[in-house]
Amino acid sequence: MTGKRLASTIVTAPMVFLALGAVIAVTGLVPHDSAEVLLHPVSEIALVILLFLDAAQTDLPALRMRRVWPARMLLFGLPLAIVFGALAGWLFLPEWPLAAVLLLAAIMAPTDAALGQAVVSNTDVPIRPRRALVVESGLNDGLALPIILFFASLTAQTMTQNNDNWIAFASKQLVLGPLAGVALGWMGGRVLIYAKDHALTSEAFEGIAALALAGASYLLATQIGGNGFLAAFSAGLAFGAVVQGRCKFIYEFVEGDGQLLAWSAFLLLAIALVPDAITHLTLPMFGLIMISLFIVRPLAIWLSLLGTDASFLTRLFFGWFGPRGLATALFALLVVELIPHELGVQILHIAVNTVWISALLHGVTAAPGAKWSGRKVAHMGSCPETQPIEDRVRPVTMHKI
Repeated sequence: MTGKRLASTIVTAPMVFLALGAVIAVTGLVPHDSAEVLLHPVSEIALVILLFLDAAQTDLPALRMRRVWPARMLLFGLPLAIVFGALAGWLFLPEWPLAAVLLLAAIMAPTDAALGQAVVSNTDVPIRPRRALVVESGLNDGLALPIILFFASLTAQTMTQNNDNWIAFASKQLVLGPLAGVALGWMGGRVLIYAKDHALTSEAFEGIAALALAGASYLLATQIGGNGFLAAFSAGLAFGAVVQGRCKFIYEFVEGDGQLLAWSAFLLLAIALVPDAITHLTLPMFGLIMISLFIVRPLAIWLSLLGTDASFLTRLFFGWFGPRGLATALFALLVVELIPHELGVQILHIAVNTVWISALLHGVTAAPGAKWSGRKVAHMGSCPETQPIEDRVRPVTMHKI
């Protein structure tokens, strides 16, 4: 009942869990050290599972043939957001090395499906725009990760003047991880299809197998020197390409238990990191965050959709509803261990402040913005936004909690 009531207001689930975590942190109900200890394993597990399942839900042939809008936003919008974000970072953080500015821009580029759920689950918006946002937010974190790892390695090399190992380290992370993931994902998919065709499995065990495959890809990659998160994302792509929608679990988990896992990570994030990040929120940092939310993403998406059938309204809609969420915070936590500590902490503060500010701004505007957009599109009559969707890309059936 509470979730249903929230769904009709400007309050979203991420806002509730972030606020609850902040209250817990201020009142001291949960010790800060305990929350921080829990945050790392929970956030890593959440990131591995969600990277795998988001990728597994993508029908690559359909995306390549039919999904012009998300393909443009991923292939052109994401790189443009990193470039524009780096320019903004250079203006507000002129003392930072260029590699660090590029690293921060890459961390702040991915969007979060969880924070955008109030939009993509709102039936006031036609299905094609909603589907485009779902596909983009599901893939852009995995596509941004190798860029983040590369700039993290380059930042560490630049600041430590160690030229010996960074190229080898980055190469192993970016090559061995995806190789391990693709191999396990493909084999796991083939085994699952064989088991289903011969009635050797059930839906309950299929879910266990999918989660085990995500974890195994992460562990294998870390054992051979690759990046486990890239492995999980690559495994999901390969697994999804093989099973082609025949594993219901990968949809149901994200809409149920997967959301609870994400909300838990938001709660721990608020308890462990948000209060400290707010105390370090400076005017230049705030200005950079505002530029990222109001100019960098909208401009990048606008330019990426030039030449498509997306209307003026749709470009504005896509540009604004790109909230920064769990991936931004977790990627910042990841790079803290790879670069000099002082700089890593500053990046973490910027990322965490971006997340709670984005959760507030995008949460407040989600419901009214979706209704406004829906009314405008309805007045347009027959248009590309109202075209039916007939491919197999991830269905838009996300439910609010």
